[in-house]
Amino acid sequence: MKKNKILIIALIAVLIIALVLAIVLNKSQEDEFISVKSKSQLMKISKSSYSQSNILLNAIAFPFMFQTKYFNSYDKYEILEADIATDTITTKNNTAEAYTKEYSTTNVQVENVDEADIVKTDGNYIYSLSGSDVVITNVTDPTNIKIESKIGITDDFIAEDLILYNNYLVVISSKYINYYEYDTSITVYDITNKAKPKEIKSLILYEQYYTSRCINGKLLIIASGNLRKEDDEIITYYLEDNNKQEIELSNIKYLKNLITNTQTLIASIDLDSNREVSVNSYLFDVSNAYISENNMYLLSQDYDNNANVLVKENLKTIFGFKGIIGAIKEIDNNYYEYNSYTTIYKFNISDDGDIKYSNKTKVKGTTINQFSLDEYDDNLRIGLYTTQGSRVVVFNKNLKLLGETEYLSKGEKMYSTRFMGNKAYMVTYKNVDPLYVIDLSNPENPTVLGKLKIPGYSTYLHPYDETHLIGIGMQTEEHVNRNSYGKVISTTATITGMKMAIFDVSDVSNPIQISETLIGDSRTTSAILTNHKALLFSAKKGIIAIPVNGYPSDFEVSIYDSDISSIENSYINYGKKYTSEGYFVYDINLEDGFKFKGSITHEKSDTTYKYSMYNNSRLLRGLWIEDDLYTVSEDMIKVNNLETLEQISEIKI
Repeated sequence: MKKNKILIIALIAVLIIALVLAIVLNKSQEDEFISVKSKSQLMKISKSSYSQSNILLNAIAFPFMFQTKYFNSYDKYEILEADIATDTITTKNNTAEAYTKEYSTTNVQVENVDEADIVKTDGNYIYSLSGSDVVITNVTDPTNIKIESKIGITDDFIAEDLILYNNYLVVISSKYINYYEYDTSITVYDITNKAKPKEIKSLILYEQYYTSRCINGKLLIIASGNLRKEDDEIITYYLEDNNKQEIELSNIKYLKNLITNTQTLIASIDLDSNREVSVNSYLFDVSNAYISENNMYLLSQDYDNNANVLVKENLKTIFGFKGIIGAIKEIDNNYYEYNSYTTIYKFNISDDGDIKYSNKTKVKGTTINQFSLDEYDDNLRIGLYTTQGSRVVVFNKNLKLLGETEYLSKGEKMYSTRFMGNKAYMVTYKNVDPLYVIDLSNPENPTVLGKLKIPGYSTYLHPYDETHLIGIGMQTEEHVNRNSYGKVISTTATITGMKMAIFDVSDVSNPIQISETLIGDSRTTSAILTNHKALLFSAKKGIIAIPVNGYPSDFEVSIYDSDISSIENSYINYGKKYTSEGYFVYDINLEDGFKFKGSITHEKSDTTYKYSMYNNSRLLRGLWIEDDLYTVSEDMIKVNNLETLEQISEIKI
């Protein structure tokens, strides 16, 4: 018996030593992508979705995990898209007009990095999606707006996004193939003549559209999904102007320590000159993306069980005081726990739009959305949450760790982050909303300066100015639950409505709420809660506006932790109709806070909408041109005076 124990221990020791040697020998290569040598190699790689290291580590840990058949289960975190908008006011001179117009543009995260959206404007024309068409509307005369032309989307593609750059309109569309597969179409139109848009470039990628950006005339498109087969071969081509173009094997790359059947395509098109196309494939999945003018960060989220983490990250424990037996006991005691990890892949963007892989790192925790990341002075700052709490981590340009905060609010989920200069603002929530102010002036020692606790939570933080924030989210009411003896056994919270608030963060150690407005009740939602581009805000104009949805009074949601994703999914799953959807417009300033001006609706009168889920046309976006407010839905465009909201004109699409 004693000899058997010695043999088992010796075997484990040999396996661990082999693992350590493998890690050391491969350290120089594990951060580098390797080009595939042949299509057969690509086919071989696609057959497994487990990394080589995880296979070995699971083999080591397996003897201590046979007790449960649920070894691979874990709680899945839903990634919200409650993003943050920025106030962008652009003045351009249209050569067809003898004057200059001011107008609002798409709310973007990074200055000079344009994001695709469903509505765009150049001040004289509005470009919007309506069913299967892209509509170009002439708004030069706000009293007499008219449809200039329509671009029909064909071949079962559905238009999803638009990019407007000078006289080029980019239409990004998707086509459903099956449950796991989508095609992505990118079509570039010359719209010098708005009445007759001319197609000048087309591209089809055989993966699902994820996101896109336009930087100084360089269009970047990211698509991601499982490797697809055609005639028993992996598809390694794309269509350019309806012609097959093979992705060179040297441009299909994988990591030595990651075998997967998922690829991420990064395509670029030069809109300014020769419209040259470049497509590269990287074998990893993408769950989040942050893109600055000079760098692209693509994130992949995965989960590790505690046994793997202990073996990979705590090898010193095995050779330390506890020895091998102690490490085995620790693995055995903690294998039920799972941790989320985020791998960050960094790519450099050159002036000519070329994308080149730089390096990667792996960090414990999960991001919420693109606003969880920010680049400042060549450093990457990132907000992450785990079961231990939330924190901000700072990496240098080589993705080496510089510093991190302590874990904040254990047991609470991070709902929003916003980075502004050398400060970060973070909201976590369980029953009340702590708004944290974090000092990042010393990237090696990020420090929490102060926090504010109020009922509810903000899923969306937007800078009003350097010392004030706007928070948009949900108002909640806390309930204390007692047993029959009067003892408090738990506290819960229910949503009571939407809210917008203004926070004064000039005193970083003592942030305060100086104004708030409540909207609707527990049945009220808004696109702004999940998409930053739905917000129209201008400090200069003193206006903030959002689309608001109302639901019937016979349906109400009460949830334990007031997760906005749960309440929205409940509405969708029950298939409840809107009683109304309006565009709510407010005056806003620091002295008076929010003042409701009124709402704008797009009523449906056509009998074809009799059985529609919505009584009113769904309002998609609002924008302003000069002193007029334009509200855009799939069915109509309305023009109202920005100050009085008096209707000027409308057109049905």
